[in-house]
Amino acid sequence: MNDAAVKSATQDITVDQVFPHAPEIIWKALTTGDLMARWMMRPEGFAPVKGTRFTFKTTPAGAWDGAIRCEVLDVIPHEKFAFSWKGGDEGNIGYGSRLDTTVTFLLSKAERGTRLRIVHAGFVLPKNGTAFTNLGNGWKQCIERLDAVAGEQR
Repeated sequence: MNDAAVKSATQDITVDQVFPHAPEIIWKALTTGDLMARWMMRPEGFAPVKGTRFTFKTTPAGAWDGAIRCEVLDVIPHEKFAFSWKGGDEGNIGYGSRLDTTVTFLLSKAERGTRLRIVHAGFVLPKNGTAFTNLGNGWKQCIERLDAVAGEQR
């Protein structure tokens, strides 16, 4: 399969939000395990260092144990944080199907704070349709909690 065929078969979730907090505060909430646990999920084995492997745990389904296996791919302090997001099982259909995606957080200064763009990329549709819908809604909820957590860091 050529690259164009692969690209056309995938979909990304993008969330773009401006927060009334400095980039350093948003960065801290994005890259501190205890704070991540409050707005997203608790990471096990996490460090904001390229190459670090860590996991999130969620509800298992079928042959999937509920583990989301991640690896830090890129770290540019106060600007970019990216990691792989892999989980599911090839034998599952719907929730818990095999998922091999990446999550990228891009920060930039905004007039009154920080613009955060989240791109969760690589959903293969229709196979990952359930994850695409659930995580699309989930990232919006995470943004609200992230704002609250960042607001406490002042």
